[in-house]
Amino acid sequence: MARLLGTLRSSQPVARFQRCCGLFPAGEEGGGDPAEGARDGGACNGAGAQRRPAAAGRGPPNGVRSGRGPQGCAQKYIVKNYFYYYLFKFSAALGEEIFYITFLPFTYWNIDHSVSRRMIIIWSIVMYIGQVSKDILKWPRPLSPPVVKLEMRTDAEYGMPSTHAMAATAISFSFLIATMKQYQYPFELGLVAAFVFSTLVCLSRLYTGMHTVLDVIGGALISAALLMLLYPAWDMIDHLLLTSPFCPLLSIVVPLVLCYNYPKLDYYSPTRGDTTTILGAGAGATVGFWLNNQYAVPAYTSENFQLGFPLITSKIVVVVLARFFVGILVVLLTRQLMKSVVLGVLGYRYQFPIGDLEARRRLEVEVPYKFVTYSSVGFSATVIVPLLHKLLGLM
Repeated sequence: MARLLGTLRSSQPVARFQRCCGLFPAGEEGGGDPAEGARDGGACNGAGAQRRPAAAGRGPPNGVRSGRGPQGCAQKYIVKNYFYYYLFKFSAALGEEIFYITFLPFTYWNIDHSVSRRMIIIWSIVMYIGQVSKDILKWPRPLSPPVVKLEMRTDAEYGMPSTHAMAATAISFSFLIATMKQYQYPFELGLVAAFVFSTLVCLSRLYTGMHTVLDVIGGALISAALLMLLYPAWDMIDHLLLTSPFCPLLSIVVPLVLCYNYPKLDYYSPTRGDTTTILGAGAGATVGFWLNNQYAVPAYTSENFQLGFPLITSKIVVVVLARFFVGILVVLLTRQLMKSVVLGVLGYRYQFPIGDLEARRRLEVEVPYKFVTYSSVGFSATVIVPLLHKLLGLM
């Protein structure tokens, strides 16, 4: 068992998977053993190895590409199978902020409030546990060489567990569980869709060289275990979030306490900022849920959008798209406005220019900046956008 775990935790299976999918370091495209690359120069490693990543960059799409690794390390790679390259790059994006800032509000505006509430709560809990676990365990990411690394921002973080795998598993299967009794679609189809979605995201973490096999398996299993633990309490948690008079206070105070007491590292990692972003968005959305329930704000109901394909008409499609684009516009404007306002206030308070990246990484700046910005985004998505939809006749 120890030998198996050691193999799953090593970089070699990741490198072999990349080679099988047509991704090679420049100079190894002839199909050499990935293990040999570990003895060559040009290492591009992040947390647990070298510590400060530089900005990512890529060369022209002529087959030979390059990325900027930690401390300016340049790594060139060759893509021989562009189907896998774009498939897994797209799949990796399904675990990024851009996906969650669009998909989660979409479910709230177009499918069902209860479905959205459950997914947001599960997502927040799962991601917090995953992010904290990384900085407690401090397991390094795969080594490069032999692995080709296509992402460099997250390379500054530790690897175990894969929060992409955790989030994909949590979102896909919580969506399945929350909708299977409310909407008319074959359960088998939903199960396959959830499995394919989570599998693609998990495999993308191997293809991009960001995680070992054990990181990905561990992330998916932890997420599945949390889902099973939380599922029996879903209805109780949902009821408390909607009716408890203490909900708004606890929704703000508890996440803030968790963010300010995030595990400390001896170098800067984006995990604290990412965790604050997630908890802030969840806090703002939760306050919005409570406020809507208290003041009986008109809700999007299951009559607005059904998952049964025969029931989808052109009128419903137009309304759904209109809600989505209006809502996303408001959300993005809110994020941009609050970023500018909050950074300006904090810059004045702590006497630093807004463009000072090092100052923005300080605890007293990063936590309030991220939390206030994204709690405003969550509140806007659940309160301001529905009011605008009602005003425009989209409810």
